[in-house]
Amino acid sequence: MSDDVNFDAYKPAEIARRVQAAGVEKVRLAFLPLLTLAVLAGAFIAMGAAFYTLTVTGNVLGFGVGRLVGGVAFSLGLILVVIGGAELFTGNNLIVMAYADGKVTLAQMLRNWGIVYLGNFIGALGTVALMVLSGTLFLAGGEVGITARGIAEAKLALPVDEAFFRGILCNTLVCLAVWLSYASQRVTGKILGIVFPITAFVAAGFEHSVANMYLIPVGFAAGVPLDLGGLALNLAAVTLGNIGGGGVLVGLVYWLVYLRPAR
Repeated sequence: MSDDVNFDAYKPAEIARRVQAAGVEKVRLAFLPLLTLAVLAGAFIAMGAAFYTLTVTGNVLGFGVGRLVGGVAFSLGLILVVIGGAELFTGNNLIVMAYADGKVTLAQMLRNWGIVYLGNFIGALGTVALMVLSGTLFLAGGEVGITARGIAEAKLALPVDEAFFRGILCNTLVCLAVWLSYASQRVTGKILGIVFPITAFVAAGFEHSVANMYLIPVGFAAGVPLDLGGLALNLAAVTLGNIGGGGVLVGLVYWLVYLRPAR
């Protein structure tokens, strides 16, 4: 069988063009649709984070296997974003590919990132409110709330430099998951492309800015003393790391390989 026969997956160069074209479309979205889709993405990632919190509560599988299972559960968030359709800040760091090629301006890219980041935060906080009102944190005799507190405390205690580098590693994997989703023409293929990179970043303890928009505030709701300065510091470090990982190590690298004009 010829290597040129392709029943499902796009080749990497084709993926690069598809991701770049998607970036151009994203920056052209009007404010209200863009914000609405961003709110949805924040809620979707928060749902994945809530599923993770529930899954690792009362874990008897051991450290590695327990985190593996939790990572699979967290994958729900990006699956909803990609398949359901939503605008996620970390995935949109790949717009760097369109910017590097001169197809979008810096102002257009930053506008997209700013609106999407705000919308993601709104969606995450809205999910925190719904989780509190639903009483879900009291499941298993309150153990879910205890797990949520422990996750938030660990994130607030994370040194800034570690948060930054974990952010780089995280969004390298997240953007690779998005990249792989563009390789497939089928929903099943997109899901399989997403699950393994997302499971890896969660299991390894890397830091995702949008997930932290939920995981730290829900910890406050579960009893962690309110620390807005700590939240802001964590998000700042992780966000910058996410941009470096997704925008540079994935977006810019693949642009250099597949899209950079020949000199």
